[in-house]
Amino acid sequence: MATAKTRARRQTFKRLPKGPNGGIELLLVQNVDNVGKQGEVVEVRPGHANNYLLPQGLAIFATPHHKRMVEKHKAKLKEIERTRLSGLQALANKIAEQSITIEANANDEGHLYGSVGAHEIVLALKANDIVVTDDQIRLQGPLKELGLYTVKVHLHQEIECDLKVWVVPTSNV
Repeated sequence: MATAKTRARRQTFKRLPKGPNGGIELLLVQNVDNVGKQGEVVEVRPGHANNYLLPQGLAIFATPHHKRMVEKHKAKLKEIERTRLSGLQALANKIAEQSITIEANANDEGHLYGSVGAHEIVLALKANDIVVTDDQIRLQGPLKELGLYTVKVHLHQEIECDLKVWVVPTSNV
């Protein structure tokens, strides 16, 4: 038998809007890799919605009101996205022209005592006034030897560029 306390708890619990396949329908505020593009209504699993998309502000609940608002502003959203893509393409061209040098401690055979990862590449790019995040650097694995590497930088679903990374021994002056 349910007490008044458990009934009150049940009444305050708000159910999430379900989609036709049993997931949660969300309207994407921004492009999300492997989910969809800005302005699309997508259906995702409840955990993905509650733990990532909603707290990060990447999506909102797909209410009829929100859907109407998006339809009204679709042209504006496309213009904003076009501007953003042209800015990212310019950044990709700037990155592709770069050749960064990272100093690391290495032995006589050219093996590094540590490794060079995405964070070190981001810091080297930041020194050249280019701002990217660690997750935009796509490495096959950490760089563990001296030499020249070509690293992919993933700026957008449609925009990816190559960056030349020189790993050189630390100069002992």
